[in-house]
Amino acid sequence: MADLSLFSNEQIAALLAALPDPAFILTRSGRYAALFGGTDTRYYHDGSSLVGKSLNDVLQPAKAAWFQAQIAIALASRGLHVVEYELAADDVKGVGGAGPMEAIWFEGRVQPLEHAVMGEDAVLWVASNITASKKLEGLLRMQSETDALSGLANRRKLMTSLTEHFELFARYKTPASVLIFDIDHFKIINDQHGHLAGDKAITVTADVCRRELRATDFPARLGGDEFVVLMPHTKGEMALPIAERLRLRIAEQTGATISGGLGEMTPGDLSYEDLLKRADDALYRAKRDGRNRIVRHQGA
Repeated sequence: MADLSLFSNEQIAALLAALPDPAFILTRSGRYAALFGGTDTRYYHDGSSLVGKSLNDVLQPAKAAWFQAQIAIALASRGLHVVEYELAADDVKGVGGAGPMEAIWFEGRVQPLEHAVMGEDAVLWVASNITASKKLEGLLRMQSETDALSGLANRRKLMTSLTEHFELFARYKTPASVLIFDIDHFKIINDQHGHLAGDKAITVTADVCRRELRATDFPARLGGDEFVVLMPHTKGEMALPIAERLRLRIAEQTGATISGGLGEMTPGDLSYEDLLKRADDALYRAKRDGRNRIVRHQGA
C-alpha cells in the first residue's frame, strides 16, 4: 500500500488524472460524483461532463438499471465486483447515429468505498476497454467451431448443439430431427478428377445448404464428405420434404447426388447418439436401395 503522505494533494490529483482508464465514483442512486483518468484517447473521450449527472440522464432506462444493479451487488458484497458489459450508441442518450458503428466492450472493476459520497454509499468503478480482446476471443471461438473447408459448423460445434437440443427435448419434449447425408461415389470423384474436384464438391454442397435450408436449421460437416443437418422444432414428417428439397437442389447445382438418412428424437432416447444411430442406419438403407434418395427411419 502506497504511503500517500509522501505526496501533496496536487500530486495525488495529477496521478489520478493520469490514469489511462477512466475511474468513476458512482453513488448508490446512480449519480456520477467524480471522474478520474481516461487519458488513453485511443479508447476514451472526455467524460468530465458526466459529473453531477445520473445514470438515467446518460443511459437508456434498461442499461441504467443494469448499472445500478451492479452497484448494488458490489455494495452488498463489500468486495471487488468484476463485470463485462457492452455499450452501443443506442444505449447512450443523445448519441444515436453519431456514435460508434459497433458496440464497445468494457471490463468494469467495481469496488465499494468505505466512506459516504454526497450522503450515499458509493463505489469506485474502473472501466477498461476490452473490445480488441473480445473480437479476438470471438474470432478464435469461431475458428474452433468452424470447418475450414466448408465454412459450416464442425463436429465439435455440432455435438454441442445436439446436446443442447436433446436437453430441450428431454425437459420440454421440444421436437428435433437430424439428417445425415454424404455425397454419392465421392471416392470416384476424387480418384478420377482429383482432390481439388472433391473439395469443390464439398464446398458447393455446403453453399447449397446455406442457401436452401431454413434460417433455424443447423448444417455441419461431420468429416470427409459426410454432413449433418440439425432441424430444431421439427418432427420427422415436416423434416422429410426439407431433406428432399435439399437433395434435389444439390443435384441441380453440383451435378452430384447425395444419399441421406433422417431421424427424429423419441422419448426412449438416452442421448443424441441414439438419434444419430437411427439416422445413420437410414443412410445405410438409402445406399443399399440405390443411392440418390432420403430414407426416413421407420421409428421416426
